[in-house]
Amino acid sequence: MSLKPEEFDYVADLARTNAAIMLERGKEYLVETRLAPLARQEGMASLGELISRLRSQKTYGDLHARVVDALTTNETFFFRDFHPFEALRKFVIPQLIQQRAAVKRITIWSGACSTGQEPYSMTMLLRDSFPVLRDWNVKIVATDLSPTVLTQAREGRYSQLEVNRGLPAPMLIRYFEKREGHWYVKEDLKAMVEFRPLNLIQPWPLMPGFDLIFLRNVMIYFDVETKRSILRRMRACLLPHGHLFLGTAETTLNLDPDWKPVQFGPATAYTLSKA
Repeated sequence: MSLKPEEFDYVADLARTNAAIMLERGKEYLVETRLAPLARQEGMASLGELISRLRSQKTYGDLHARVVDALTTNETFFFRDFHPFEALRKFVIPQLIQQRAAVKRITIWSGACSTGQEPYSMTMLLRDSFPVLRDWNVKIVATDLSPTVLTQAREGRYSQLEVNRGLPAPMLIRYFEKREGHWYVKEDLKAMVEFRPLNLIQPWPLMPGFDLIFLRNVMIYFDVETKRSILRRMRACLLPHGHLFLGTAETTLNLDPDWKPVQFGPATAYTLSKA
């Protein structure tokens, strides 16, 4: 299945408008690969037929949302990039335990959480390294715009290949159970995470103040103004002592002067310079 230039431009505009995904000419193969299964699922003989169906609908509907969902990149794995999680274990969480001792509460946001490996990595790290937190109110809010990945994340269901990517064997045995050929996160860990739908470029619901925000490997897909808008809105979500972690190829530099970098070994986090 192939796309005509004007059909590709329509899909690119749909992705940019509704998810801030930037698809430039030369990405035709990527779009065709992502959308062909959806077209076949809908009983369509070509991508052109899919685009015609989208154009015929006057408002943004379920099929448009499924196209945007198919175009999102959901690459993730447990303890991705390692160093940010080591920064949590060695520096950030010990500091938070001291700062929040009076209220015994820590709140974390895992943005663009995909199929859930990042927030579940956090729960395992907290359980393994900080038993003192067992009687604290520790809450992880995990968000993504894709209903498909959120369904898997809520189920906590992973294939053998997925658990082989970054998850130490002792943690697999301790925190997962195997059923019907898949590995499932145990219920006590799942209870620590609340999964919510959230599109970063649309209006955000009322959010609690967060001690820690992970928004990693998502802003690389956005244009400069979208990045600035997201960083500006995150200022209102981060508590004064909090930290923001971005992906290794992402930064706040030259985007928002209210953020300043803080080094934790090889990992870089960001705090509010006016906190």
